Amino acid sequence: MSHPAELLKRLEQRAKKRFGQHFLTSSSIVRQIVAASGVGAESRVLEIGPGLGVLTEALLAEGADVTAIELDRDMAGFVRDRLPEVRLIEADGARVDFSAVLDGDGWACVSNLPYNAGTRMITRMLDEPKTFSRLVVMVQREVAERLVAPAGDRKRGSLSVFTQARATARICIRVPPGAFHPPPKVHSAVVDMRLHDEPQLGGVAEDVFDTLVRALFVQPRKTSRNNLSAAYGRSAADAALAATELDGTRRPATLSLEEIVALARCFEAGATG
Repeated sequence: MSHPAELLKRLEQRAKKRFGQHFLTSSSIVRQIVAASGVGAESRVLEIGPGLGVLTEALLAEGADVTAIELDRDMAGFVRDRLPEVRLIEADGARVDFSAVLDGDGWACVSNLPYNAGTRMITRMLDEPKTFSRLVVMVQREVAERLVAPAGDRKRGSLSVFTQARATARICIRVPPGAFHPPPKVHSAVVDMRLHDEPQLGGVAEDVFDTLVRALFVQPRKTSRNNLSAAYGRSAADAALAATELDGTRRPATLSLEEIVALARCFEAGATG
């Protein structure tokens, strides 16, 4: 595997902080990511932010059909020259319309995501189960822990619930700063998310559910009753809590997905009559 520091010298530039660029240098971590992704011959893989193409090379070696999205024009040109078999799209992965640039379904995203926009990219992909079946992505460790936090975990928040409703998620690899060039100041982790065919919302409309989740966690340290009252009014909050037989003094992080879905169903019924 080519060492990114040597590749950077060839490119005659330094890592650009504005793009959150930290290049993976550990061949062991690269092998673990590829193994965790389960990609093989003819797998359709999206890589966001290929950088110098180190992970890209490993994916290609497994026979995957790789499409890469790269915002940095210099990096895009470098990858295009080194790995001409990659379909390269010069765009912002946080803004691109995935369904428009990726043909069909069953795509896997295998990427070392830029920390400054990784969460936004993940939530957008989780919202497209007709395009993606699996995400195996590296993010900052704290973000990874929020993505997978179960009910009762102090790190559980709106991102945890959003993810749980749309995928089965787990942390599969923990990555130290020394695995990168230049080393970031934070630890990283790889999260494996297997998307459900459709969000597990018990028939509740997605916009109703997502609005409720944001309202619940707007001030996580407050009680569920207080947060719901601030968003929907005290009487509506108390009626929903009574109907679901939930204790309003519980903190939002203690609520299970099923309990949150039940609350959303109550508010949806109230809104629709």
